Amino acid sequence: TFRDSVTHPRYREIPKRVAEASANLSQLILQPAAAQLGQKRLLIVPDGVLHYTPFAALSLTQAAEQNASNFLIARHEIITLPSASTLGILRQNYADRKQPSRTLAIVADPVFSLDDERVKGKVTQATTEKLESNNLGLSRSSRASNMSWPPKRLPFTRQEADIILSLVPSVARSQQFDFAATRATATDGSLANYQIVHFATHGIANSQNPELSGILMSMVDDKGNLVNGFLRLTDIFNLKLAANLVVLSACQTGLGQNIQGEGMVGLTRGFMYAGAQRVGVSLWNVDDEGTSVLMQKFYQKMLQEKLAPAAALRAAQMELMSQEKWRSPYYWAAFMLQGEWK
Repeated sequence: TFRDSVTHPRYREIPKRVAEASANLSQLILQPAAAQLGQKRLLIVPDGVLHYTPFAALSLTQAAEQNASNFLIARHEIITLPSASTLGILRQNYADRKQPSRTLAIVADPVFSLDDERVKGKVTQATTEKLESNNLGLSRSSRASNMSWPPKRLPFTRQEADIILSLVPSVARSQQFDFAATRATATDGSLANYQIVHFATHGIANSQNPELSGILMSMVDDKGNLVNGFLRLTDIFNLKLAANLVVLSACQTGLGQNIQGEGMVGLTRGFMYAGAQRVGVSLWNVDDEGTSVLMQKFYQKMLQEKLAPAAALRAAQMELMSQEKWRSPYYWAAFMLQGEWK
């Protein structure tokens, strides 16, 4: 399949295979409307398996080789919507909303494991078994998503967060790292004060049981005690946000359960219900370093060059695909923006 060609370690670095798979799928779903596309912005409401399709990496040409100019993202700004009614509801709900006073909140690099070097020297009676029993739903859901248990630390998320923070004056930002990146921090109401909320951690989207979807926070506190580290989908629906943008810089955050006529029930819908105008999510287990590079460029273009989020993501993706190390769509096409395009 096209998705396998882009994501499978055996195929994703073979440009010819990616180009052929892209062209074949494009013939099926884009060619009938090719004459109408022009240079227009594309608002996509996918259905069924198309929810898992990286539209940015599709091509309208039958190219024999992968070429940056052939990708759909090279010609179009692409926005995905969970359902056809989403955009109207978003604009109605946020028309008169006051802009939050601060720019950016980042939650990053939580402590997932008792083996983490940050736990060493802490007085703790905890065990890995207790860690699992304390987060039973999370351990089940992570295994169902092919994630190791306990989850592995994502080393590049700290670097990613530090660089993004450097783009914002200290008085307009906040950061919660390490033991402070907790579920309690995410749910205490303080995130409502920020225009952008960025989570740089693991995310889980459980297609069979959406209620087991969520974001992984610190499972150990600064004294070595175990804490609930799973920000569940139900928690997310109950958040009070006023964010222009929520970014989930994590693994497989864009997936959910397809309910006929109403798009995806997943983390995106949860954050939109909580108050986010737009949500940046990923479609597959993304490369840690590649994600970090993409996110840095995305924020630079948004905060320094003042591009709208959709235009900033497109520009960042274009920049990555022009570099030999990151040219495969595996590194840049996983991320998409859902919600408001303005």
